[in-house]
Amino acid sequence: VQLQASGGGLVQPGASLKLSCAVSGRTLHGYHVGWFRQAPGKAREFVATLKWSGGATVYGDSMKDRFTISRDIAKTTIYLQMNSLKAEDTAVYYCAAAYGAISTTRTRTDVYQYWGQGTQVTVSS
Repeated sequence: VQLQASGGGLVQPGASLKLSCAVSGRTLHGYHVGWFRQAPGKAREFVATLKWSGGATVYGDSMKDRFTISRDIAKTTIYLQMNSLKAEDTAVYYCAAAYGAISTTRTRTDVYQYWGQGTQVTVSS
């Protein structure tokens, strides 16, 4: 499975940004595909994940009111719509994929076997 993230950039506080992650290599039945982020000097943090079959979603506590994860089945692409961005959202955003029954562990980085290269999001005035 290969993942290619894109869409990062420099935006002002309060702005919106939409990240994309194109997934290729195999069918995604049985996979979760999600987003994590890592700010300088901090551990990688769970943002959101989506179960490809059915589309069930889970969000990190500080993102659920501002971020939306979605998928385009035909394009095998997931998106992260980020609204009302704050300076503390500044980070490298990674998309990742995990295969298997991970419903109870899907917010953990160590259950995701495949990772994209990351895209930088900077929120600054």
